[in-house]
Amino acid sequence: MEMSNGSLQTDFILLGFSDRPQLEPIISVLVFIFYMVALAGNSIIIIVSYLDPQLHTPMYFFLSNLSFLDLCYTTSIVPQMLVNLWGGNKSITYGGCVLQFFFALDFGATECLLLAVMAYDRYAAVCQPLHYTVIMHPQLCLRMVLICWLGGIGSAIILCSLTLNLPRCGHREVDNFFCEMPALIKMACVYSKIIEYILSALGVVFLLVPVCLILISYGVITRAVTRIKSAARWKKALNTCGSHLIVVTLFYGTLIYMYMKPQNTTSQEEGKFFTFFYTIVTPSLNPLIYTLRNKDVKNAVKKIFLFKKCSAKL
Repeated sequence: MEMSNGSLQTDFILLGFSDRPQLEPIISVLVFIFYMVALAGNSIIIIVSYLDPQLHTPMYFFLSNLSFLDLCYTTSIVPQMLVNLWGGNKSITYGGCVLQFFFALDFGATECLLLAVMAYDRYAAVCQPLHYTVIMHPQLCLRMVLICWLGGIGSAIILCSLTLNLPRCGHREVDNFFCEMPALIKMACVYSKIIEYILSALGVVFLLVPVCLILISYGVITRAVTRIKSAARWKKALNTCGSHLIVVTLFYGTLIYMYMKPQNTTSQEEGKFFTFFYTIVTPSLNPLIYTLRNKDVKNAVKKIFLFKKCSAKL
């Protein structure tokens, strides 16, 4: 990509938490633990959803896609972050920064859309149980996921192209632990209203609109749940929807705070905390939230392990 006005294709310096070197060993241990939990938890959900025929439903199809997104999201950020935390060299190549920036935007935007799709799936399951399999047929589920991915890729291409073409006047220091858009925009030596307008517009499309659709879906679901006379069905609906609602609150809450506020009103320390939360903590918590509250997943895991034990004995 051709740079202009002093923007050079050179290495960047990821400042991360270098202003507090005494905290870096502690942060690196926490990041490593969260990453291992994210890898193990999301991988288990993907494998179990694929192996257990009883989980071949739209809900677990979307859940396995969410787990795959979380795996990709954290993997695009954490390995480079750990390298910088464990070593004295805080640099990242220009190409590495571009790839990290693009994929983080892509996976984050795709997840925003996917969570809204999952809310619609829960609405169909609770409010239209007799027609659920007809409404959420495999072709529709596949199209929905494809639209989410295409939307994420499109937004990443637009924002990457605009942000990376901003003149940086030789500035190389990214005041964050990965190449994220707010930090890269602050490196620019000119103010761009175009990027601000486009970011606001995409924020409405990928954050506010999905949140509104999710709230509407859960409003209808809440009204339907109050009419359920069966205690077992009421508890099942509450468990499945409650897990999704927790994930939605954690993910959208931090993202909206970071991206829908004016960039100059967020301090660097505050920005790093919220970025750390939605890029590392939330993807690690998602599989725990879903599996701990979901008997189907726990039973599927038990069956797979029992099958392996029996096979080993034979």
